[in-house]
Amino acid sequence: PGAPMHNHLERNLIGYGPNPPHARWPGDARIAVSFVLNYEEGGENTVLNGDAGSEVFLTETPGGTSFAGARDLSTESMYEYGSRAGFWRILRLFRERDMRFTSWAVGRALELNPAAGRAMAEAGHEVASHGWRWINYKDFTLEQELDHMKKAVKAITASAGKAPVGWYTGRFGMHTLEAVLKHGGFLYSSDSYADDLPYWVSVGKTPHLVIPYTLEVNDMKFSVAPGFSSGDGWLQAMKDSFDVLYAEGATSPKMMSVGLHQRLIGHPARMAGLWRFLDHVQKHPGVWVTGRLDIAKHWIATHPYSGKGLNE
Repeated sequence: PGAPMHNHLERNLIGYGPNPPHARWPGDARIAVSFVLNYEEGGENTVLNGDAGSEVFLTETPGGTSFAGARDLSTESMYEYGSRAGFWRILRLFRERDMRFTSWAVGRALELNPAAGRAMAEAGHEVASHGWRWINYKDFTLEQELDHMKKAVKAITASAGKAPVGWYTGRFGMHTLEAVLKHGGFLYSSDSYADDLPYWVSVGKTPHLVIPYTLEVNDMKFSVAPGFSSGDGWLQAMKDSFDVLYAEGATSPKMMSVGLHQRLIGHPARMAGLWRFLDHVQKHPGVWVTGRLDIAKHWIATHPYSGKGLNE
């Protein structure tokens, strides 16, 4: 037994402590690698979506100011590169490597391009939800979040053919996890960066599985400071992360998340780094490359919540 399962609104600085559970990944894998493709294009801030101004976050020109009450056509076209070109390049790559990813799909984005959700589902990728809009939810009420959640699930279901079972808001608020449980239908959520393994939290007395995500090994760092200016730096960071976790996996297997954005990594100059990282992953035996849904199913079956605490 270890630290008790905590309510999601309380801090937990202890976690699994020095003795994390053995993940027991399928096939005795030393590491589970989860690639995540953020599908956001069209769901970002724009007056076309009824917002106060234009988007400034995660573009080729970091910084800058939002155009109040007006469109920023340059930024819009940078986003459009992701859905028009980058997306298909990434889909082709994962098909060639016979690997599956999870998509954090913004509902509004798939509503504007339903063919993308259909293509991901048909290729065997998990289409999970990244909210109805790609905006900051920190000031939303529970009712507002639930409203956006319903819209997101409806749009993703219409596009991908089935409802999402994973949730990641990203810029989440105090009510997000409560909304996830209240809405229902979600097996896991990922609004946490707190660990290298899944863990249980509670909302009231209801247990909920959290599969932590990453901002560390994430191509968003091409467009924030301090970040990566060339593919080499990102590739090295990914390889280093993989190598450390792979070495630890001899006795204590962990999971590694890799965050991708099609308008960032989908450009040829950065895509080369992803190619090389997949080469690196495929050179190693005992690696489970999988979607987050399969990680959730495995964890629930292998490390179910028992009511005793975090460390089983």
